[in-house]
Amino acid sequence: MRSAAAGDADLPRSEMHRALPTVREVLRLDALADGMPEVVSGAAALDGRVRWVHASDSAGVARLLNGGELLLSTGSGWPQDPAALRAFIAGLVEVGIAGLVLELGSHYRWTPAVIVDAARAHDLVLVVLHREVKYVTVTEVVHRLIIERQTAALRARDEVRDRFTALTLRGSPADYVVQQLAVTLGAPVVLENLAHEVVAAEVPPAREEELFAQWERRSREAHRPPAARSDAAADWLVVPVEARGARWGFLVALPGPEHPAGRLGVLQQGAIALALGRLADGPVDEWERQARRRLLDRLLTGRFSTTGGASARLGASGLPVQGRRLYGLVIARVAPVPGRADAVARTLGGRALLGPGPAGAGTPAATVLVSLPADTAFDDAAVRSFVTEVAGGAADRAVVSVGSPAQGLDEALVSLQEAIDLAQGGPRGEHGGLHVLRADTRPLVRLVTNLRDDRRLLEHGERMLAPLIDHDLSRGGDLLDVLAAVLAHPANRTAAAAASHLSRSVFYQRIALIEQLLDMDLDDGETQTALHLALLVRRSAPPRR
Repeated sequence: MRSAAAGDADLPRSEMHRALPTVREVLRLDALADGMPEVVSGAAALDGRVRWVHASDSAGVARLLNGGELLLSTGSGWPQDPAALRAFIAGLVEVGIAGLVLELGSHYRWTPAVIVDAARAHDLVLVVLHREVKYVTVTEVVHRLIIERQTAALRARDEVRDRFTALTLRGSPADYVVQQLAVTLGAPVVLENLAHEVVAAEVPPAREEELFAQWERRSREAHRPPAARSDAAADWLVVPVEARGARWGFLVALPGPEHPAGRLGVLQQGAIALALGRLADGPVDEWERQARRRLLDRLLTGRFSTTGGASARLGASGLPVQGRRLYGLVIARVAPVPGRADAVARTLGGRALLGPGPAGAGTPAATVLVSLPADTAFDDAAVRSFVTEVAGGAADRAVVSVGSPAQGLDEALVSLQEAIDLAQGGPRGEHGGLHVLRADTRPLVRLVTNLRDDRRLLEHGERMLAPLIDHDLSRGGDLLDVLAAVLAHPANRTAAAAASHLSRSVFYQRIALIEQLLDMDLDDGETQTALHLALLVRRSAPPRR
C-alpha cells in the first residue's frame, strides 16, 4: 500500500511543499529526540521537506514509496550481502525519500560501514537512533504536524485571498496594494512596468539607494531563469500582472520570511488584485499617473530619508538625475493632457514627472520636474514649445514659471520651489499668449526660496502683513490680492485694477484702506520692496488649513 500526504488535492503543489516540516524539524520532535538521533550522512539535506513518515523493515520497501517520505526502520529485513545493501540504498535514493532513520539495538548493534558509505555517496540523510523509540508515536506526531501545517496553509491562503479581494472591490490604488503585499510578506515589494521602471514600491528608506541605484539591471537579472541569476537576485520572486491576454508589468518581492500561504501564492494574489484594477481603469494608465504624482509630492514635502535614496528612486522610475539638467516648472491656468508631459520630454531626450499644482498658482495648475540631457537647451522658446505640446490647444492661456537650471536632486528641489514661489507671486491679471516667468530674472523670488525657513524672514512677512491678514480673515476680504496686483504693476494702476477684477473706484478704495491699515505709502519704492518680499514669503509658506 502506498503512503500519501494529506491535503494533496486541497493545496497547490508548491504551497503544499512549503507547508511540510523539514527533516531537521522532525528530528527535534520529542518522539525522535528521545532516541538520541545522530546524523551520520547528508547533513546538507536536513532542510529537505518530509511529505510523510513510513515505517518498514522490508527490503522491497522502495516500490511502496512515492518520494519525500522519512523511512523508519530497524533493518531486520534488509539484505545481508554488501552489494545488495548498496543496491537497497540506491533504490531508496532513486525513489526520492527525504531521509532514512535506522534504530540500533534490536537488529544492528552498530551501523554497517557499507550502509554509511552508500548513503554518503548519494548524499542521503542517514540518521541512527541510539535508543529505542515507538515508531507508531513518531508517525502519529509527524502526521499530525503535517496535517496541521497544511490546514494552517489553507486558512492563510483563504485569508490572503479575502484580503486582496477586498482591496480590489474597494478600488484600492496600486501603491496601497503594494504596501499591503510588503506588510503581508514582511519584505520589500516593487511594482514595475514592462520597461522595468518602478511604478510603486514599499522599501525601507535605508535600502532605497542600494536597491534602486541599478534597478533595471537587477530587475532584468531577476527575470532570468533561477540557474542563470547571480546570488544577489537568486531568491527574488517575480510575478506578472496580467489579465485577458494583456500584461502591464511585474510584481517583484525581495527575500523575506516564509508565509503560511506561500510567498509566491501571496504575490500572485496581489498580482490578481492589481490586474483587476487595471481592467477597471480601462485604457487610462492610472498606474503611471498616480505613481508620478505621489513621487513628486513626496519630493516636495520632504518625505525621503536621503537625497541619494530619493535620486536612486527617481532613476528607477525612469527619471534620471545624475549627469542631467533638471528644471522645476509650474504650468498654471491650463490642465496638461494626462501623460503628455513625459511623452514630450522624451522627444527632447529627457523625462518628466507631473504632479498637482501649488495653491495660489491659479486654477488649474500642474507642477513638473523635467530631466534633460546636460547639453539640451531649455530657453523660453523651448519652454513654450514644451508647454504648447503638453497643454494642447489651451496653451495660449498658460502662465509657466521656470526654476533655475539644476544639477543633482538638492538643486532640483530648489528649482521646483523657485517655480512654485514664482507661480504664487506671478501676474494674476488677464494677458494674451503663453507667458513665461523665470526665476533667473526674479532675484527676489530666488532670495525668498533660499531663505524660506529663516525665522527672521518669516517674522518680517508676518509683521508687515498682519493687519491685512486679520482684515481678510475676519471679513472675507481681498486686500492681500489687491496688494499683490499693485505690486505686480507698480507703475500702472489701471493694469493693477484690471488684474484685481475690480472697478477703478472700488480698487482705489481698497488701496486707501490698505494704506490706512498698514500706515504706509504704497507709492514709496522701499515700502513696495518690503511688502513684495513679505507677500512672497507668505505665498511660499505651506497652505493654511
